[in-house]
Amino acid sequence: MTQQTLVRDEPLSLAGQLMRRKPLGQMIQEAGTSTHGPSLRRSLGVWQLTMISVGATLGTGIFVILGSSVPLAGPAIWISFLVAGFAALLSAISYAEMAGAVPVSGSSYSYSYATMGEGIAWICGWCLVLEYAVSVAAVAVGSGEYVNETLAAFGLSLPDAVTAPPGTDGGMLNIPAIVIVLLAMVLLVRGAKESAWVNTVMVTVKVAVLLMFCIIAFTAFNGHHFDTLMPMGMAGMSAAASRLFFSYIGFDAASTAGEEAKNPQRDLPRAIIASMIIITAVYILVAVSAIGAREWSWFDGTEAALVQILQEITGNPWLALVFSIGAVLAIASIVLTVLYGQTRILMSMSRDGLVPKIFGRVSPKTGTPVAGTLIVGTAVAVTAGLVPLGALADATSIGTLFAFALVNLSVIYLRRRRPDLPRTFRVPLYPITPILGTVMCIYLMANLGSTTWWVFGVWMLVGVAAYFGYGRRNSRVAALSREDYRTLSDAEPDCPQT
Repeated sequence: MTQQTLVRDEPLSLAGQLMRRKPLGQMIQEAGTSTHGPSLRRSLGVWQLTMISVGATLGTGIFVILGSSVPLAGPAIWISFLVAGFAALLSAISYAEMAGAVPVSGSSYSYSYATMGEGIAWICGWCLVLEYAVSVAAVAVGSGEYVNETLAAFGLSLPDAVTAPPGTDGGMLNIPAIVIVLLAMVLLVRGAKESAWVNTVMVTVKVAVLLMFCIIAFTAFNGHHFDTLMPMGMAGMSAAASRLFFSYIGFDAASTAGEEAKNPQRDLPRAIIASMIIITAVYILVAVSAIGAREWSWFDGTEAALVQILQEITGNPWLALVFSIGAVLAIASIVLTVLYGQTRILMSMSRDGLVPKIFGRVSPKTGTPVAGTLIVGTAVAVTAGLVPLGALADATSIGTLFAFALVNLSVIYLRRRRPDLPRTFRVPLYPITPILGTVMCIYLMANLGSTTWWVFGVWMLVGVAAYFGYGRRNSRVAALSREDYRTLSDAEPDCPQT
């Protein structure tokens, strides 16, 4: 393959650049050799990839936002989890097909670039920046409550001023949130393999403590708590489902590991589907046991709800201590894996010239984008320390839903345009499944509040300014000569490199 030239024979029009797709041949080529130095190391198997997906997802809705969602849905909270999980599963199936066909870092950003062009890819990538960075901060914000629950077993506690952001319960700076993000940042700098090992340990612990909670909560189960299933009606259940979709966003973190997986075409689809089954089952089981143990109105304004249920049922502070430690580890594993995904998204965008090169520089010593990880980790730590949870969770959901809708559309587009492309996994019931996935994402977006839409609109305007200020002038795909672009577009990746 000829070396790509970065000199345009004729300047592309704005419309031409926005519509120009990144050739799959170029993506596969770049996955093997980094354009900014050393390439990422392929060290992750199907088990590690599944644990990355579970680690990035399992725990958010249970440990962090369950208390704020039950008052919306009432006892139907488990149905809200099911609806949100069904919407996520439809998109996860589409992710599985795209991950097997386009096994590179970048997740839905890369998939959109390959199918719908630079304009849509930039929008998707900008949404992913919102999704990953803000979701890390949102999850970390909830850590202060569980750190205090852990300390309570020893008669200690941190003052509100250092466990909550400004304007929340007398808070000034959420120190536990900042510490957790910075620790995750340091671990990611050391290497993907080391981070995956630590994540697997933390995932095992949090699954164990959640199952422990279910066993204990079922001893106090009262079926009458489900008599009025939807006290706020379908609207309340739907609103809770839209918020709880935030609980499922982590599964796409596995797809950002396309260039660090040993066999991405085989293992990525398996990891994504397996993790979604595990996560949905655990969420519903915990939700049913929690509502069975306490009436839905009890959750209103309750922080660290699951710990309080354990304390009230058993009267044993040590069980609450074990659970609180597990919750802190759960939050840490989410922060670790989602921050990992964020750095890989920015690395892919940097490789395409749409964000500064510093985010794409890979250290020859650790095989990780060290500079980008330090920049992202610092920015997220500051956000986690200063911004309340509610605003972060809803803003994350809308960006995620938009990105997921684009992945569903990418499956349809690529099936039509490249039906002969090798795929290790195919969406069942095509095209019904990706169409339903798109519709569900739009439905959940419509149920988010007007403030969330305003935030999303402002974020998109900032993204447009960033694209015209930097991305458009530095795009590597737009800079390809028509001859090189045609050569790469004609290259058939019959056997993608792994």
